[in-house]
Amino acid sequence: MHIRNFQIPIVSIPNLFGFTNKKVMILFIGIFYLSTNLLFADGWETSIWKDKTYRNQRVSSADPTNGNDDFIKIPKKKTIAIAEIKTRGVIKHIWMTLASKDPMARKNAVIRMYWDNQTHPSVEVPLGEFFGQGWGEEYIMNSSPLVAAPKKGKSMNSYFPMPFESGAKIEIENESDEDISNFYFYVDYEEWKEPLNSNLRFHAQWNRSVTQPNTTNGKENEWGLLGETEKTVFKKENYFSVLETEGKGQFVGLNLYLDSPTPLWYGEGDDLIFIDGNQTEANLKGTGTEDVFNTAWSPKEIFMHPYFGYPRVSDSVGWLGRTHLYRFWVESPIRFEKNFLFLLEHGHANSLTLDLISVAYWYQSLNSKPMKVLPKKEFRTNKPEINFRHIHKWRDSFRSEKGYGEIWGYE
Repeated sequence: MHIRNFQIPIVSIPNLFGFTNKKVMILFIGIFYLSTNLLFADGWETSIWKDKTYRNQRVSSADPTNGNDDFIKIPKKKTIAIAEIKTRGVIKHIWMTLASKDPMARKNAVIRMYWDNQTHPSVEVPLGEFFGQGWGEEYIMNSSPLVAAPKKGKSMNSYFPMPFESGAKIEIENESDEDISNFYFYVDYEEWKEPLNSNLRFHAQWNRSVTQPNTTNGKENEWGLLGETEKTVFKKENYFSVLETEGKGQFVGLNLYLDSPTPLWYGEGDDLIFIDGNQTEANLKGTGTEDVFNTAWSPKEIFMHPYFGYPRVSDSVGWLGRTHLYRFWVESPIRFEKNFLFLLEHGHANSLTLDLISVAYWYQSLNSKPMKVLPKKEFRTNKPEINFRHIHKWRDSFRSEKGYGEIWGYE
């Protein structure tokens, strides 16, 4: 990224704010340039002033009687089409929020999207996990294409552009045993007269796997804690699959919701991306899970950048419990002409038990082959939380094994 046609006197601006310390001045300049780069990163400053030929349109839950009941009800076990657009255009923004007696409503509701009269969906993802909130929870998520905004993450937003040539449909299915009593939404789109000149359409797919150690002795070994670590032997079936698809397209993003039953670091597993038929040697090979998400050295802190971040981390010991990571390749989508495969190791040499949920985002030519069907909510439930009670029971088992007595726990 760079700033186009934008020049400043580097030394004068810090002095305006009274900075005399050289290190402070350098830090200020770095932050200033970073923030300005992000401001101009999407290139809107070169196009926002140009004449537009589209027509702005919106489908929303606004009260048709001009009252203030600006919501719809989605009964339990029912599906409602919230938007059916018959023209050509591009969805530029989606906003949603809801109220339900079901505390897991965001996990038990499903969003589906259909383009150009295709009978099977191009998007089929639990609602919260599509917008960047895992496990049915509500928390802030602040990225370029997806934002969960105040109050406390209750507002869900998408800025992914979603083009369509001959129509679009968005459905919400409520799989819950409770009604969604209040469902509010905007679907903002541009109605186009000119052809799109692209047959790529927006897609999103959910996947989950509770992995098992693929070590020869069955041990969950990392960092040499239980002896020498094994070498990785590539077997596709041993890896967590983020996305496998056929056709022409561009991969643009990933939300990864990770639940670890051990305090051990979860992220020594590498990413492997295979492009256009090469399934013996990855075209793009990574060096560790946190590295995929542009961080380093086993982080455990909330951090959000437009393209990558950790909006939710575990507050338990070590890395026990839930961590949400995201990465968007919007600055340089990963292109493929024939097929695409994204695999992720679960620990080095696939040595760890992890509950991994991914939502992959990509653009692709419409495929007559339906995506893998989303499992029903009974198969999407969270794993039970492991807390201090369980840790103490582990300690008691250890003490029992050692014959009780003066056992501290490091033995």
